[in-house]
Amino acid sequence: MTGPTSSQFAQPRIDARALLGLYDPADTTDWAPIRAAQIASGSHMALFMLAANVVGAALVTLAFGRLMPLWQLGAWAALVAVVATTIAVRRLSNRNRTDATATLADVRGTFVDGLALGGVWAIAPLYFGLSGDGGALLGLVAVVVVLMAAAAISMAALPLATLLFLFILGGSTAGIFAWLDLEGVAANLALFTGLLMIGCFARGRALVVIRAGELALAERDETVSLLLRETEQETNADWLWEIDAQRRVVRASPRFARSIGVDPASINGMGFLEILAGPTWQNGNFAQGLRDLAEKLKAREAFRDLLLPVYVDGEERWWEMSASPRIVEDRGFVGFRGVGSDVTEQRASADKISRMARFDTLTGLPNRLLIHESLARAMAEADKWGSRCGFMMIDLDRFKAVNDTLGHPVGDRLLGRVSDRLKSLMTENEMIGRLGGDEFAVVVRDASDRQAMERMARTIIATLSAPYDVDAHTLYIGASVGLAIGPRDGRTPEMLIRSADLALYRSKDAGGGSFHAYEPQLHLVAEERRVLEIALRNALEKDELTLNYQPVVDAGTGRLTGFEALLRWTHPEFGPISPAKFVPLAEEARLIAPIGEWVLRTACDEAAKWDGSIRVAVNVSPEQLHNPAFVSVVTQALANSGLSPDRLELEVTESVFMREGTGAIRVLESLLDLGIRLSLDDFGTGYSSLGYLSRTRFSSIKIDRSFVQGASKGEKEAIAIIRAVVALAQSLGMATTAEGVETEDEHAMIQGLGCTKVQGYYFGRPLPVGEARSLAIDPRASARAA
Repeated sequence: MTGPTSSQFAQPRIDARALLGLYDPADTTDWAPIRAAQIASGSHMALFMLAANVVGAALVTLAFGRLMPLWQLGAWAALVAVVATTIAVRRLSNRNRTDATATLADVRGTFVDGLALGGVWAIAPLYFGLSGDGGALLGLVAVVVVLMAAAAISMAALPLATLLFLFILGGSTAGIFAWLDLEGVAANLALFTGLLMIGCFARGRALVVIRAGELALAERDETVSLLLRETEQETNADWLWEIDAQRRVVRASPRFARSIGVDPASINGMGFLEILAGPTWQNGNFAQGLRDLAEKLKAREAFRDLLLPVYVDGEERWWEMSASPRIVEDRGFVGFRGVGSDVTEQRASADKISRMARFDTLTGLPNRLLIHESLARAMAEADKWGSRCGFMMIDLDRFKAVNDTLGHPVGDRLLGRVSDRLKSLMTENEMIGRLGGDEFAVVVRDASDRQAMERMARTIIATLSAPYDVDAHTLYIGASVGLAIGPRDGRTPEMLIRSADLALYRSKDAGGGSFHAYEPQLHLVAEERRVLEIALRNALEKDELTLNYQPVVDAGTGRLTGFEALLRWTHPEFGPISPAKFVPLAEEARLIAPIGEWVLRTACDEAAKWDGSIRVAVNVSPEQLHNPAFVSVVTQALANSGLSPDRLELEVTESVFMREGTGAIRVLESLLDLGIRLSLDDFGTGYSSLGYLSRTRFSSIKIDRSFVQGASKGEKEAIAIIRAVVALAQSLGMATTAEGVETEDEHAMIQGLGCTKVQGYYFGRPLPVGEARSLAIDPRASARAA
């Protein structure tokens, strides 16, 4: 290819200052890899020169050993070895750092090497030479000549350092012989030094020229390889093309003619753009790629990898074009020459990959990436026309229970049924997609009618809540929805998604099966949760957590039987924080395990100080029981505190049995084998399945305070439930503990219904550790005194 681009392959003009590393020329030559070659050459010969210096110093020491004090010769030889070793180590360490490129400072820095090595070697002729006889001087000359010749041959790639070394050593040696009135020897040494310096510079320049030529050839080969795509194509899909200044085809390659479906004999002279436009040439409905090509040709600009559609035998194909303008010295611009290739298959593969990257493989719905892109487009359109768009987040209720009980394959098929139902609800105004897991999203392009969005949310909940038949199972799930309106609830896709997520979180907190629209205060609630979570993560380290102990007494005698350990958190800035607020936060943030372990150890340590008949009850989270290591935690807490296992009672709720296959029952059995007592807390408020009682050997059942309060008001249902629980417990040999007893009448009622133990403000509020310890000292005293 002729023209301006060919100049880049011309042999560079080597500036002497640039060769020495004293100047950075502003020409087209890239000196960085050339300097790297200079440094690399010096690194390769570093060990050779180190050996030459050490051997040379040893020979000089032998030659002057009978004439000079050995300590002086040894000190000098050691100095030569240290300087030569330092230079060798530095050059070897720079080998990898300057492997591809090197700076002007890297080459210029070798000045110090030549100066230092020449300086220490100049000591030999200038100092030792004055005391030498004929034999010693002859040996010195021989070493100097050989060392200088070795340096000039092996280190010519770094001419600055080598020339300094030659000049200092050769000049000092010639000077001392002239001082000794040996003018002939001095003249010969000076001449030899000069010739070596000239030869060294010429050799250094030749090495640079060779390296510059290699770089130019490599660049040319790379350019040709890129044009012909020799390594990328296994087919004959590439072809060269050339047009003149009037954009007519000249010297068309047969492959180009065959690619466009034209006779090679008749294609020369045809309009290039007309050939590429095909049937669109007549109606002027050109593709954008062809318009871009026309602009490049008109501006006489080089271009690369320009993609445009062409029609060959009525079939749309995709071509990729690259070209450069042709400039001839005496004629100026004469046209373009370039390369083209058919990339239809590659484009089809790219489209397939793009689809795979934007669609969910399980449901076939748009995935998170495409949802985000669609929302961004909807928000841009809303901003352009002053309208509104909407975003809904959908989370399936009770879906996790399906996965846990029936397995993930059934869960995956259920997600497919859910996606089918959601797709049936969509119109052209909405797009449904899957965010991941059991979360879906809806992008509403026009959300000007808020009531329509709310109706859609209700419809989605009702549709997804209908039963599903999957693999002979009838499954019931539900849905919670959070919706946000843009740009009111967020001016970017990220902000709008965040707002919908906060609304969804509120729906889940409300129990699911409902929808909520975003409200500004939701951000305040989320921020409060975030701040509390950060503070809770440091609460243990800062000793902000404490335990209070609420008395548990015998219902008949009022005698103290134990305490329930209750966790309290007092923040130095926020003050006391309700357990109803921070305990769920601890479970969600996966902090309940370390906090629960601290509660267990602290309660055991304190109970070990009480009377031997007083028990301590500790609430245990389901997350703790689903961890097999919890058995070791309890064992260590008992061993460290010295508390008897039968004095520790762990309180669990029914939710621990909701996750099948997690090993919670095995953990409970292992705890029972230690002699620990188990209590089922809040029985009657959840599913209250009798199967739970048959799976595990509970020692007591706790009746929730809501039933106690209801019974005190005369509610028949509450009274009936308490009687049923008491009868059930008696038949299974379990005790019953009524919570929330606050008055004497409630105590009398609970006692009459048959409860064996009572807990509530009537017998004692939750006590600080000191008051609880005082009460536990005399177990015969009634807790009512507290």
